[in-house]
Amino acid sequence: MFLRRLALLCAATVFVVTSLSAFIRLSKAGLGCDDWPQCYGQEFRQTASGQPLMAAHPEVSIGIAAARFAHRVVAVLALVLVVSMVTVCFGNRPVLRTEGALALALLALALFLAVLGRWSSGARIPAVAIGNVIGGFAMLALSLRLAVAGRSLPVPRPRVLVATAALLLLVQVALGTLVSASHAGLSCVTWADCVAGARAVDWATLNPWHEPVLGSLPPFNPAGALAQVLHRSVALALVLLLPMVAWRAWCCGRTRCAVALLVGVAAQAALGLAQVQTSLPLGVALLHNQLAAGLLATLVLLL
Repeated sequence: MFLRRLALLCAATVFVVTSLSAFIRLSKAGLGCDDWPQCYGQEFRQTASGQPLMAAHPEVSIGIAAARFAHRVVAVLALVLVVSMVTVCFGNRPVLRTEGALALALLALALFLAVLGRWSSGARIPAVAIGNVIGGFAMLALSLRLAVAGRSLPVPRPRVLVATAALLLLVQVALGTLVSASHAGLSCVTWADCVAGARAVDWATLNPWHEPVLGSLPPFNPAGALAQVLHRSVALALVLLLPMVAWRAWCCGRTRCAVALLVGVAAQAALGLAQVQTSLPLGVALLHNQLAAGLLATLVLLL
């Protein structure tokens, strides 16, 4: 029971960390800035000239600094919780092997993210942001798995279908982070525009180890249309797949998870459309990120 409480607290802490990380990343990209859309990607474009963000938008820099401080404090708390869970698992007699393996995986992820965090602040390649986001989501998933480890669950369960949906959701999160970190949010609006733009660029534009090239005027990164097409295509696949998972969960008696999936996927689709139609408001983008974490959490509970 104590281990389960630690795992649930760790999951909640990781959720806060991922939310703060998303706020920092999206705010630095320019979402929610006053002179939109000219300020989109402004810091990224001005880095070469040495002009700091504080000079143009001090209130944004203050907000980001506060979020960074909170992020570090909560991240340290998450690490303490992970170490505590490792101690509980291997200090128990008999040793909790399954739970211990999950706790060790959590510790490895936490240390990986701590090292990656040293390069996050000034990173200009999307790979760093993708590593941070996927690592955070993986920690959330492992924390929840640890919380339910050893509990009796309905059998049979649609584990293969759920695992497929969870992996596809992680791919979608990675693509969304690529769009965000590449400042490709304005690359295209309509599906036709995105397809036309995607045909004009090379697959190499998806390489997260390459620094995106931004212009001085909207859409700033037209090459990001390919990432947009893939992100929207996987979103459509999830809109079709998650209701199937929800139906199977309902048939297995997991009604709460089924309802959560249906509500979550509908809300996520609505938020995705809202982002496109309302020029990427910061609040909507943050909620989009948090709902993705909520969907992953629900899928993990169904495994």
